[in-house]
Amino acid sequence: MTDQTLAAPIDDQQQRQRGFSRYQSLLVALLAFAQFTIILDFIIMSPLGAILMPSLDITAGQFGVAVSAYAFSAGLSGILAAGFADRFDRKRLLLFFYVGFTLGTLLCALAQTYHVLLLGRIVTGLFGGVIGSIVLAIVTDLFPLHLRGRVMGFVQTAFAASQVLGVPAGLFLASHWSWHVCFFAIIALSILAIAIIAFAMEPVDAHLKLKQDKNPFHHLVATIGEPRYTLAFAVTTLLATGGYMLMPYSSAFTVNNIGIDIVHLPTIYLVSGLFSIVTGPLVGRASDAFGKYPTFVFGCAMTVVMVLIYTHLGHVSLVTAIIVNVLLFVGIFSRMIPSQALISAIPDQSQRGSFSAVSASLQQLSGGLGSVLAAAIISQQPDGSLLHFERIGYVVVTTTIITLVAMYFVQKSVTERAGRSVV
Repeated sequence: MTDQTLAAPIDDQQQRQRGFSRYQSLLVALLAFAQFTIILDFIIMSPLGAILMPSLDITAGQFGVAVSAYAFSAGLSGILAAGFADRFDRKRLLLFFYVGFTLGTLLCALAQTYHVLLLGRIVTGLFGGVIGSIVLAIVTDLFPLHLRGRVMGFVQTAFAASQVLGVPAGLFLASHWSWHVCFFAIIALSILAIAIIAFAMEPVDAHLKLKQDKNPFHHLVATIGEPRYTLAFAVTTLLATGGYMLMPYSSAFTVNNIGIDIVHLPTIYLVSGLFSIVTGPLVGRASDAFGKYPTFVFGCAMTVVMVLIYTHLGHVSLVTAIIVNVLLFVGIFSRMIPSQALISAIPDQSQRGSFSAVSASLQQLSGGLGSVLAAAIISQQPDGSLLHFERIGYVVVTTTIITLVAMYFVQKSVTERAGRSVV
């Protein structure tokens, strides 16, 4: 494998027919595994909510703050890291933040009080929040646009895998031992991922050969001030809002409003995750074959319908709850994967790291704001059920429709630069 092959994707017909090389396949699997641990650390807070709140004697509002603390600290670190993101080998940058993330997770595992857990979430967010942007920059550096939908599809299966393997296993460990054990398990997986990255991954440093501003602050300002990036940043901000509003309270809503026994929560996550593992790569292939924006439109339509259904559910059977969750995740993946692939084509190579870091920062900050907003909208009754959950659904639908329109202009910009009608 030559430096040229590793550094710059080759966008020709022969490459299109070959698909992934052996090293690219290894890299996709490695990045997906890394994403698995990062995403698991975040989403495990949602199903653990029903256990954490009584265990630490905290309210739904305090739990929402603990969830949003990760997002706000991740948003801050993204801005701080953006100026330096293109000045280092991306592999080394990934290792640095991954080690910090693991130490933050250790703090969560050792927490015995709410305030220690809150501190652990802040530290974890400071490091973990940047890792997704580094992964995106690596993917953009090493894979041509016509393969990025497929790559994003596989990498985003980490989200589904965390549901299939991580969440049920986490709930099992929390129910039979303690919620602390869940975080210790994530630490063990993270150490394994760090070792594989250190020994199996090649340097990703072709961007260092390009002319860059030596002042990190100027580099950050140049990225933020680039007019071509403004709309992409706005879309990223809105896309994050909905997920962060629904996710933190999904387990409490499922148990207390839909009427599903807490022992059946792992089943819901397991089945919906299994379907998502299949859906992710299919959505990725569809976005490469039929176009990223048409796939995104389908995802938005599916999301609007399923969010309205989900947030208005009353007591239903386990089968109905599973079907609704499966279709909801189909909509989410059909938005997430093509949007990331499309937006990755916006930045110049010399600004990919900073662009991804700023995007991740905006994503986390808007997500944290969404979580706080959701906590302000809903209230919890004495029996544990949530009031006004459907209002969150209306907010999510509104942001989805806005992103649908905004993404049209993003893809128009990409197609004009690529000289194609559809990408």
